[in-house]
Amino acid sequence: MRSLAFNIAYWLLSIVYCLAAAFAALTPGRRATQWIIRRYVKRMVQAMRVFAGIRIEARGKDRLPTGAFIIAAKHQSWGDGFSVYDQFDDLAFVTGDHLEKFPLLGTVLQKLGAIVVNNCGGHEARKALAQSAALAHQEGRKILIYPEGNLAKVGEKFRYRSGVWHMYRDFDMPVVPLATNLGLFWPQEEFRKNPGMATIEFLDPIPTGLAKAEFMARLEAAIEARTAELVAEATGQPVTPAVAVLAPDEVKKQRPTAD
Repeated sequence: MRSLAFNIAYWLLSIVYCLAAAFAALTPGRRATQWIIRRYVKRMVQAMRVFAGIRIEARGKDRLPTGAFIIAAKHQSWGDGFSVYDQFDDLAFVTGDHLEKFPLLGTVLQKLGAIVVNNCGGHEARKALAQSAALAHQEGRKILIYPEGNLAKVGEKFRYRSGVWHMYRDFDMPVVPLATNLGLFWPQEEFRKNPGMATIEFLDPIPTGLAKAEFMARLEAAIEARTAELVAEATGQPVTPAVAVLAPDEVKKQRPTAD
């Protein structure tokens, strides 16, 4: 019953606020659209608590650096964006172009200054990421990115992609790894929700100036290790390292083709 109640609230809130944001996007500037989306996020986090019984605990905010920085987060749940966006007044975020397929949402994303990239990756996606991220950096905004580029099941991980390193190098910004166990309570995009205390945790910032290999290894190790600990903390089970899996686009590349 909790899951049904929350999902009804989810779609009602999404429809009402997205329509309002689409109209606000017609006005000059992005202040009106941003205000509506912030209300939407807060109402969604409230609905998670009231209807689904999912509370969010944010740890490690005292570790956050001052000024602009990049948040590189684990992605287990459709609720991740709400739980992180709710922690900041103004947050730019990297998202796949699949969201532009929803009516009016592309206009809202553009007005918000979201960094929309091609899900297939490649040179053009990196170029678009660099251009959009440069604008967010100039405005002094914090940037949220999911380095795996996919929703992972609890206990699994995808290959960490290098887009986050290109931003880290090009803009000389520290990167804050973010671990989570929200996937235990709102698994990926599933209808079913499980009540309980979910945790997101901001980890020690990675300082600027590291080489690509060292940076990527350090980022993945920090996120995956702490995520496993948060999952173990919530379930009472021993810490288990995440199992690597192939992303959908990587699976396609490995499929044999007919002659």
